[in-house]
Amino acid sequence: MAHPKMAALSNINPMISNPEYEICTRCKDKVYRVDRVGPLKGSCFFHKACLKCVTCNTQLTLKTYIHNQLDPEDMGVYCNNHVPRTLAGHMDGSSFGIRAALNVPKRDDKFNEQIRSPMGERGHFDADALGIRQALQAPKTWYMLQKASENSVNYIPGHFDTQALHIQHPMQQQAQMGRVVAHERERVGKVQAMPLPLDAQTQVQMEMRHRNEEDKLYRTFQKERATKSTEIQKQIDIEWELELERISHEFDEEMRRRNISPEEQKRMTVRHQRDREHLEQFMTLKREKVKRDMMKKMLDQERHLTTEMVDKHADEMLDLINKKKIEIQIQQNQLIKMQNLSINDSGFSAHNNNHSQVQVNGSAMINALNDYPTSKPPPPRPPQGSKADLYNDPVVFEELDQQAISVAQGNQSTFTELVRQLIQNCVTDVEKARAIFRWITVKNLNTMQFEAEDVNADTPMGLLRGIKHGTESYHVLFKRLCSYAGLHCVVIRGYSKSAGYLPGMKFEDKRFRNTWNAVFLDGSWRFVQCNWGARHLVNAKDAPKPGEKGNVDNLRYEYDDHYFLTDPEQFIYEFFPKQKEWQLLRNPVSLEQFEKLPFVRSLFFKYGLKFADEQQIAVVVTDKTGAVTLNILMPPYLVAHLVFHYNLRMLDNEKEDYEGVNMRRYVMQTLVGNSVIFKVHTPTVGSYILDVFANLVSAGEYMTGQPMRFKSVCKMKINCEHLERCMVPLPNCASGEWGPLKAYKLFGLIPMTHEEAVINTSKDIEIKFRMSHPLSDFMTTLHQNGADDKNLSKNVHRRMSDDIVSFKVDFPNDGQYGLDIYTRETLTEEQPRTGEKHLLTHCCKYLINVKKR
Repeated sequence: MAHPKMAALSNINPMISNPEYEICTRCKDKVYRVDRVGPLKGSCFFHKACLKCVTCNTQLTLKTYIHNQLDPEDMGVYCNNHVPRTLAGHMDGSSFGIRAALNVPKRDDKFNEQIRSPMGERGHFDADALGIRQALQAPKTWYMLQKASENSVNYIPGHFDTQALHIQHPMQQQAQMGRVVAHERERVGKVQAMPLPLDAQTQVQMEMRHRNEEDKLYRTFQKERATKSTEIQKQIDIEWELELERISHEFDEEMRRRNISPEEQKRMTVRHQRDREHLEQFMTLKREKVKRDMMKKMLDQERHLTTEMVDKHADEMLDLINKKKIEIQIQQNQLIKMQNLSINDSGFSAHNNNHSQVQVNGSAMINALNDYPTSKPPPPRPPQGSKADLYNDPVVFEELDQQAISVAQGNQSTFTELVRQLIQNCVTDVEKARAIFRWITVKNLNTMQFEAEDVNADTPMGLLRGIKHGTESYHVLFKRLCSYAGLHCVVIRGYSKSAGYLPGMKFEDKRFRNTWNAVFLDGSWRFVQCNWGARHLVNAKDAPKPGEKGNVDNLRYEYDDHYFLTDPEQFIYEFFPKQKEWQLLRNPVSLEQFEKLPFVRSLFFKYGLKFADEQQIAVVVTDKTGAVTLNILMPPYLVAHLVFHYNLRMLDNEKEDYEGVNMRRYVMQTLVGNSVIFKVHTPTVGSYILDVFANLVSAGEYMTGQPMRFKSVCKMKINCEHLERCMVPLPNCASGEWGPLKAYKLFGLIPMTHEEAVINTSKDIEIKFRMSHPLSDFMTTLHQNGADDKNLSKNVHRRMSDDIVSFKVDFPNDGQYGLDIYTRETLTEEQPRTGEKHLLTHCCKYLINVKKR
C-alpha cells in the first residue's frame, strides 16, 4: 500500500504515482515493473526468472520465447523445440494451383471406357489431346524440390512443369516462406513479397553484363585521372623551370654587375640556394593543390556518371524481373484454363474442392504478382499511413537484422548472391528493404579498409569498389541492391542539416548538399537514409588500433532506426529535396521555411519530444533583459527516466565561459509535470548556441554513479541585440535540473515541504523529504556568488528520524543561494556486499532567494 503522503502528492503531480504491479502467470506472485516481462499473449506478465519453457523448463527471453498458436487458452511460453505446432509449410501441387491436375485418375480400362469415344465419333479433349500429360503426371513434392535445386537450363521444352514455368526459384522461396511461418515470426508490412521469379543464373548473367560496363567506365575514370595528372605535372614542371631560370638569371646578373667580396658572394649564394628551396616547396604545394582541385572536380563528374550507370542498370534489372513476372502470369493463366477444361471433360463437377483449389491458388499467385508495380515507379505522393502503422518497435525485425549481420560477416562475389542471402527469409517487401538497409548500416562502408590498390571486380570486396573509388555512395548502393530484390527505389538530392550546420545558417552553397533514398513499399514511398542510419562504435576507446589484434567481441555498435522509413513530417526537419514533390508532404514547405524549422536530431523523435510552442523557430531573440525560454514536452511515461542536460556557448568564438564564469550558470533548467523548461539569461550582447542533450537513465544506474552519455536532441540560436540590465550568474551548484522532482524520480525522495525549484523566504528554512526506501550518508553544500562555499556549508544541518530526513538552513546574509543535496543508497540484506560503498550522487538542488529585511 502506498504511503498516504505519496498518495496525496500523486493527486497533485502526475509524476508521483503508486507503484504498479501485476500477477505472474507462472508463479502467481506479484511482479513489479523492474522485474516484469510483458504484456505477452492475453495480457499476461512474467517474472524474468519465470519466463521458462512449459515443457523443458529452459530459461527464455523475449528473443526466444514462442506462444502456442493452436490453443488460444494456453498462456504458457515454449522454446522452439517444444512449441505445439502444425506441420511446417510444405510444397505440393496445390502450391501453384495444379492440385486438380495431380488428382486426375490414372489411365486404366475402366476410366478409359468413361471418356473413350465410340468408333467413328469425334474425339474428346482429354489430357493427350491437350498436350498437358506432363502436368497431369507431375512428380511429388520431394522430386519438385530436388529439380528446383538444379540449373534451369535443364528443363524439357514444350512441357508444362515447374521448369517450363520458370518458377524453380519461386518454389525455393515458397518453401523458405513455409519455414518462416513455422517459426511464428511477426510479419511487417501488408503487401506479401512475391518470391523472385528469376532463377539465379539468369540474374547473374545480367549482372555480369552490367559489371563489364562498370569495368569499362572505371577504366575510363582511371585513364582520365592519369591523363589529367600527367598534364598537371607537365604544366607545373614548365612553370617551375621558368621560375627557376628567372631567379638563376637574376643571381648571375647580380654576381656579374658588382664587385663583390668573397663573404658577400657567399651570403648571396646561400640566399640563392634558399630561394631555390622555397620555390621547390611552393611549386610542390601548388601542384598538390591543383591536383586536389582537379580530382575533386573529376570525382563529382564520376559520381554523376556512376549514378546514371546504376540508374540504367537498376531499370534493366527491374525490367528483367517484371518480364518474368508477366511471363509467369500468362503461363499460369494458360495452365489454369487447360486444367479446368481437362477436368470438365473428364467428368468432374465445377464445384469440386480440388477444382476450387486450382482457382484459389492460381488467383493468389496472380494477385501476389500484381500487388507490386511491374513497370515504371509510381509518382511521388504522401504515404498512405505512418511508420507506426507498419511497426512501433524495431525488435520485430530482430531475426531479419541478425540474418543481415550474419550475411555482412560473410563474403559474396556477386550482388545476386548477396541479395538472395539477405531476402531469403523475407515475407514482405518491407522486410526486403529492411534486410538491405541493415546490411549497409552494419557494413560500415565509411571505414572499410581496402588492402589492394586495384580491387578485382570478381572478389567479394570488388562489389564495393565504387565505395573505394568514391564514385558510389550509400544511397546509390541501396538503390542497386533494391533493384536486385525487385523493389523500386530512387536517389533524391537536396540539402541536409548535417555536420557543421548550425541554426540560422543559409543554404547558399554546396556545403550541405546531400542525397538519400525513397523506396516504394506497401503502396507508398518511404524515406531511407542509410548513411545517417549507419552503425557507429559506441565504446571506441576499446577498439584495437590499426594493425593490432584486439578482442572484437567487446566492441558494441549502434545504428539509428529513425532513418528507416522515416515519416515525411519528421524527415523535413533535416532534409530538403530540390524537387518539392519529393518532400512527400501534403503541404510542402519552402527553402526559407526549412531554414526556420527548429534544428532537431533523431533522438528528439525517438523520445517522442515536442515543442510546447507549435510555432517554435530555430533562431529566437531575447527581451531587453537578455531572457528567452525554451519549453520541451516529453511523454508522461518517460518523465521518470529521461534526464536532460544543456550547454550554452558563444556562436562566434565558441567560448563556454564569460569573464571566468561557465555560461551554464546563465541557464536554469526545471521540470514541471512533463515539461522541461530552459530559462536563459545571456550575459552580454551577441549570438549564442543552446544545445540540449538527453539520455534514458534508470535509478539504479544513477545511484551507482555510472557515467551518463548524453546525446544532442536539439539546438537553438539565441540573438541578444539589446541588453538594458545584466543578469548575475546562478550560484555555482552542480549542473543540471533544479528542483526536487529529480530526487523523487531517481531516489524515491518525496518532498514534504518545498515542491518548487525556487524558494523565496524572509527567514531560515527547513526542507523535509520522506524516504520511500533506505538512503544514507546525506551531504549538502551551500553556494553564494562571492562567498566561501566551505564556510557556508556549515550553516546546513541535517536530521533523520525514521523515514524522514530534513535539512535546516541558516542564512548569514540576504541574497541568492544554491543548495546541493547528495546521497547514496543503503544496501539491503539481499543485495551483494562488495566492501565498497556507492559513491555519493547528486540528488537535487534548490535556488533560494533570501530577503530578511
